[in-house]
Formats: sequence, C-alpha cells, structure tokens
Amino acid sequence: MEHLFFQLNKLKASLKDKFIFLFLDYDGTLTPIVRSPDKAIISKKTMEILRGLSKNPHCRVAIISGRALKDIKNKIGLEGMIYAGNHGLEIDGPKIKFKTPVSPGYMAILKKIKTVLKKKLSKIKSVIVEDKGLTLSVHYRLVDAKDVWLVKTAFHEALAHYVVSNRVKIRPGKKVLEIRPSLEWDKGKIVLWLLTRLKFVLGKEPCVPIYIGDDITDEDAFRALKNTGLTVFVGNPRNSHAKYYLKNTQEVAEFLEQILKIKKDEDICLD
Repeated sequence: MEHLFFQLNKLKASLKDKFIFLFLDYDGTLTPIVRSPDKAIISKKTMEILRGLSKNPHCRVAIISGRALKDIKNKIGLEGMIYAGNHGLEIDGPKIKFKTPVSPGYMAILKKIKTVLKKKLSKIKSVIVEDKGLTLSVHYRLVDAKDVWLVKTAFHEALAHYVVSNRVKIRPGKKVLEIRPSLEWDKGKIVLWLLTRLKFVLGKEPCVPIYIGDDITDEDAFRALKNTGLTVFVGNPRNSHAKYYLKNTQEVAEFLEQILKIKKDEDICLD
C-alpha cells in the first residue's frame, strides 16, 4: 500500500477532466476517533471543504457511516449531499430516499437483544449499548482493558441463538460490535448501487469513484471498487484492500482540499 501523496500529482492530472463521486466514512476519516461517539465533531475547515465539494457541479459527495441516518445528518447538516446511515440500510439525499425494509419480527428480536445486553453488561463500567433503529451497537472503547473479554463473552452469549438461526448478523468494528439484519447489504454494495444511479444520469461523461475509510466495514467498499476507483485507507498502513493510504484525518482534509481546487479550476475554465 502506497501513501497517496506520493502519487498526488499523477492522480490530480487523471482527475482533472472527470466527474468525481466521493464516498467518505465519518468516524476516523472526517473526524478523529474519540473516546465517546457523541464527541466526534467535524472541524470547521473540513466542513468548509465539504460544503465546497457538495456545491461543485463536477462532484458528488456521499457520507457512508455506521451511525444512524438522523445522527450523521445532524453531525454534518449540509444540503446537496447523500447520507447513508447504518452502513447503507437507510439513505437520504437529492432525489433519493431509501430505508431497508425489515420485518416486525426482526425489530422485536432487536428489542429483546437490547434488553438482554443491557442486563448482562450493566455491571461492566463504561460500556455503551447504542440503539440506532435498524441496528444495535455495543461500544467498549471506554471499558477497562481487563474487562473487554467480559463484554465480548456476554455479547456472543446473548447473540448465539439468533446468529445460528440466521436471524441477525454480527459485524465487528473499531472497539465496537454491531448487530444488523441478516441481509446481504454492506458498504460495498451500497457504493456500487449509488454509482450505478449516477452513471445513468451522467451518460458518457467519465466518472471516478473515490472511497476513503478507516474501519473494517470499509473493506467491503475497497473490494467493490478495486478495479474501477480510487480507494484510500486512513491510518497506519496494514493489510487492506485499499490501494493507497493517508495517515490521519488531517491528511484526508488536505486531499479533499486538493480535489476542491481541481474542480474549482474546471469551473473557471468553463466560464
């Protein structure tokens, strides 16, 4: 995996005359990972860059987050962007509104699991059980290291029956365990779906998808765009399906600013 900035000039040249579809994770990509999810606030600089990109006629921006749709929209709040919450289970944006249909049975199971988990985890300090509507997340970032195994053990004990019977799926992330519907739907599939919709609108105009993310769940998108887009992992380089990496959220903001400058130059030329 190569650092993106080593190829920046070459990449800038290849992006100059193409429509760019930016897919961005939120936590760990646009904001640093913090101890508590509610403290992850986007910087003013990054917000201004996103505002410029979302208004540019040669670019479209989609936020693909594990957060609930309402939560991620509140965190950013910019119009003209696509917001995909719960890893794409619910989407809102210009001319698009989608929520994955789930059965009443699944919602009843989720409610039951939430009750069981809260009871099982009640004696473990600092664990957070987050209800995101269509999914549940158990955060253990604040949990004492010696108690993490207790969280994981209680979690898997509570979920074993439902996982074996294929009524729910479990997906691990950075210091989080997520419960979601038993559906073949992930960040990779939602990216390809959104990209297909855009290409239909653009017709023959060339389009480059760019996906930037830092978590295990982003690997699905990296795989999906492996041969057709620019994939960027955020963090120290590791075994990832992404082609490039950026060290941190500051470098992500710098790269997004470079894209905005390219697109602004195009606007000037067109005028």
